[in-house]
Amino acid sequence: DQWCAAHNIPRRPLVNLQQLWQLAVHWYANRLTVESRRPAPDEMVLIFKSLDLTGPFWDPKSDQWR
Repeated sequence: DQWCAAHNIPRRPLVNLQQLWQLAVHWYANRLTVESRRPAPDEMVLIFKSLDLTGPFWDPKSDQWR
């Protein structure tokens, strides 16, 4: 909080190590295949929800953090 305040940067949501690991597993599951592609926005929402990552920061259609 102090660092964010000192640098005038809003504090963003935090993830725990388990969430980070599971996010990487889902996000990069097909990266070594020819069909590799980035998840579509609707797929992103499902991935984030499955990991209890909710709110505007985790909404790929939100412009709150841009």
